[in-house]
Amino acid sequence: MTQPDTQPPSRGALAAADVDLSQDEIGELDALLAAIPEPLDPLDAVMLDGFLCGVLVQPQLVDVDDWLPYVFDAGGHRWGEAEPGPEQRRARALVLRRHAAINRSLAERGDFDPLLLEPSQGNAEEQARAAADPVGAMLSPWVAGFEQAVQLFPALVELDDSQVRAALERVLAFAPVDAEASSEKAKPGATLEQAIETIVTGVAELYELTLAQRYRVAAVRHAQPKVGRNDPCPCDSG
Repeated sequence: MTQPDTQPPSRGALAAADVDLSQDEIGELDALLAAIPEPLDPLDAVMLDGFLCGVLVQPQLVDVDDWLPYVFDAGGHRWGEAEPGPEQRRARALVLRRHAAINRSLAERGDFDPLLLEPSQGNAEEQARAAADPVGAMLSPWVAGFEQAVQLFPALVELDDSQVRAALERVLAFAPVDAEASSEKAKPGATLEQAIETIVTGVAELYELTLAQRYRVAAVRHAQPKVGRNDPCPCDSG
């Protein structure tokens, strides 16, 4: 499956909310992803949300078949046999609907509603880390998914554009860090609401900055001069 290569999503009768996932469908998708057997390493629903945004802000359209395998496994390995089963088809359909909804929302409104969930309790170390940095604990999984897409498709970071770099840095400032690096990389001081706004505006700015390149249409060159309305037909038929 390929994505349109001529123009961005246009305004129409169908709003983003009409194609987006319901809360029940988000839970269903998260369960489908969690049930993918080892050794595959799938994204969860929150990381998926960030990953999709990282795909959508690329300066070139990324084909669905190039990014979708990495949703189901970090290494891009096939999930299941050659013929997809009902769970695979359902998961794919839900992922593509969320992808379309974010894309439409960014194109029409210039923003989107990121999927964020309260962090799980985890072990004592994870609980202590969440207590020390509740904003980071909430946003890190989403940003980790975004960062994964940016690393898989490096065209965005390779752009020689100071505005792109600045917007990208604002989003990645909330990326997760390991315990050894946490003292060296301090999270931006912000409330959760401010941090979410920073991420949303950063993604929206990246989407806008790369829009012209993403939907660039190659100019059509004619080998012969254009035939005028009253000119004789060039096939010599008169």
